[in-house]
This record gives sequence, structure tokens and C-alpha cells, in this order.
Amino acid sequence: MRAVARWILAIALGAIGIMHFRSTRGFRVVVPDWAAEVTKLDKNDIVIASGAAEIALATGLLALPRERHRIGWATAAFFVAVLPGNIHQWRTGRSTPGLDTDARRLGRLFLQPLLVLWALWATGEEKVRRRR
Repeated sequence: MRAVARWILAIALGAIGIMHFRSTRGFRVVVPDWAAEVTKLDKNDIVIASGAAEIALATGLLALPRERHRIGWATAAFFVAVLPGNIHQWRTGRSTPGLDTDARRLGRLFLQPLLVLWALWATGEEKVRRRR
């Protein structure tokens, strides 16, 4: 079950990461002004960097089984790191594909902790059952 969850997570991360490169404009509205000021990066660069991070995490989840646990923690940390952007999007009422109502933007906030838990569970150690 965890293997299926890892694959779904990796595919979702990879697809969204690719979308960051194809539609930077749509993702820029999620980046708070303060994030650009703190990082000294253009909002477009932040979108590209976060897309690259998502693709790297997705690749790691599938290609580096020995590092699975660490990559799970890195993925969870990434989901925490992008939460301020999700809050910003909800507070400003800015729409992106699939998040075009206040209710959907609010729902996205509640999805974030579930993504953190999913990343940790899907990459956790699997218990080996003993045969008697």
C-alpha cells in the first residue's frame, strides 16, 4: 500500500513540477511579495525553483529507495515551506487553475497537512510480517 502511495505522490509532484515550468504566470500569484524580498529572487524564479524541487523530490521518491525515508522528510518539509504561498493565495483571493473559488482555496489549506502526513507515511519503514 505504501508503494502505491509513493508512486501516486511522485507522479503528482512530478506533474505539478512540470506545470511550474509550463505556466509560471499562473503560479506567480501564489508567491507572497515578502518571499521575493527575503530570497532576493524574482517571483518567476521562485516558481521555477519550486517546480524543480518538486521534480527532484518526485524523482528521488522513485529512483533512490535507500534514501526514501530522508526524501519523505524533505518532501514533508517542502509541503510545509509552500504553505505560506497557499495562505497568501487564500487571503488575496487570487485564482489559479482548479483553485478559483474561496472555498477551494480554503480547502487547499486543509489539504496541506494531509500531504505532509502522506509523504511521511508513504516513505516510512514498512513492517515485515513474520510467517509462523
